[in-house]
Amino acid sequence: MTDSDRPTSAQQQPSGLGRESLNLPNLITVSRFVLALVLFGLIDVGGYWIASAGLFVFAVSTDWLDGYLARKYGQVTVLGRILDPFVDKIIVGGTFLFLLDKNGAVESGTIVHSGVTAWMVIVVIGREMFVSSLRGFLEQQGKDFSASFSGKAKMMLQCVAVTASLLSLSVSARLHWSWLPMTRDVLLWAAVGVTVWSGLIYVRRAVVLLRED
Repeated sequence: MTDSDRPTSAQQQPSGLGRESLNLPNLITVSRFVLALVLFGLIDVGGYWIASAGLFVFAVSTDWLDGYLARKYGQVTVLGRILDPFVDKIIVGGTFLFLLDKNGAVESGTIVHSGVTAWMVIVVIGREMFVSSLRGFLEQQGKDFSASFSGKAKMMLQCVAVTASLLSLSVSARLHWSWLPMTRDVLLWAAVGVTVWSGLIYVRRAVVLLRED
C-alpha cells in the first residue's frame, strides 16, 4: 500500500465534481471504504482473525490501483483527491481503534492481546490529522507538498504491524506461534516510531517551504 499522502501532479489537474467522477478509480476507492466497514465488523465480532487479516491486506493493497488507473487514463478528479486519502486514513486509523478495544479481550475462553495501546492510537491518528491539515494549508499557498519516502515507509510498516496484530489474536493452533506476540509488539512500536519520524520530516519540509516566502 502506498502512503495516503498523495503527491500533487502539476501536469494533471483534477477535474471537477461532475459525471467524470463516476469512474473506475473512484469506484475502487468506494469499494475499499465498504471493505473497511466489513473489516471493522469482523474485528468487533471477533473470532475471524485470519479472515480479518486477509481482508485488511486485500483492502490496503488496492490503494495503489485506483491511483495508478486515475493517472494512466487521465481520470484524476476532485472527488478522488478527497476520497482516497480519507479512506486510507479510515482503514488504518479505524483498525487501530478497534484493535485497541480487543487488547485484553477474551477469545474462546482465552485472554488475548492485540498489542495496541492508547498511545499508539493517539500517535497514528494525530499524525495523520496534523499532516493532512498541513498539506491543505500549503496547497492553498500553491506549495508542492507531495509524498516522501518516509510517508510511504510509515504506511507500509503500519500495515505490516496491523496484520501481525490481527493474526496474534487468533487462538488457532495453526497460528499459536510463540514468537508472534513479540514480533507483533516490535512491529507496532517500530511503526509508531516511524510514524513520529515521518511526521517530523513533513514538518521540516513545511518549514522550508514557508521560509521560501
